[in-house]
Amino acid sequence: MIDVIKQQLKEGMDIEEKMHRTREFLQILSLKILYEKKWFESLAFLGGTALRILFDLRRFSEDLNFSTLPSKSFTVELLNSQLEKTFPLYGLSLETHMKTERNVKSIMLKFPGLLKELGLSPLASQKLSIKVDVDTNPPKGGSISHTIVDKIYLLNIAHYDLASLYAGKLAACFFRTYTKGRDFYDFLWYLGKRIKPNFLLLNNAIEQTQGVNPRITEDNFKEFLLENIQKIDFVHVQKDVERFLEDKSELTLLNPRIIQETIQSVY
Repeated sequence: MIDVIKQQLKEGMDIEEKMHRTREFLQILSLKILYEKKWFESLAFLGGTALRILFDLRRFSEDLNFSTLPSKSFTVELLNSQLEKTFPLYGLSLETHMKTERNVKSIMLKFPGLLKELGLSPLASQKLSIKVDVDTNPPKGGSISHTIVDKIYLLNIAHYDLASLYAGKLAACFFRTYTKGRDFYDFLWYLGKRIKPNFLLLNNAIEQTQGVNPRITEDNFKEFLLENIQKIDFVHVQKDVERFLEDKSELTLLNPRIIQETIQSVY
């Protein structure tokens, strides 16, 4: 498996990109394991990594995010056990740590020795990590799609459709307790695709965290975006997202004037 990972690391890539490519390989391998163990019968893939793997978003990602499907059971201990048993079958050492924070069950996957074997670190103690988050009480209203993905492996992945993914991203952009640059790069991607969000899911997601339903509709959506985009520190956004971009020149698009003009033209 080390040789397979090395095939993803091309000449001319700097260390940062090689780290991203290695993590992405492990993300895809994690999805393969979930697919083969039939977890996509009870989980839906979402978040920025879903955009990257399903729709070729041009930025790298770190975590794997899922929501439980309605009326489906989820046991984090079982998922953790299956990951612990399966990764070594591919010749990869794995350490895991489980954590629960409110309704989110998390597993931190750590791969000891891998970076040294790949020549990406002189330290055997340095571990590459991937966090797996599962929301066991997602806001209601998400719509599920299934997509066959050919990324190293051929997989059939259950995921939120684009309108529902957009709703989740908007809730993160404007109601997360901190500003995350990757959220706004993804927001630009949605603007470029002229996608309308799943308004039911958007309102439910905001109400779940803020306690008030904002009653966003197609009629007032533009005003909602223009009002909230003014509150964002785009200097911080650019600094935060830069290391995840394939093309650093795209940072110039994370500009409030450009975004406001785009919102006006799209909606």
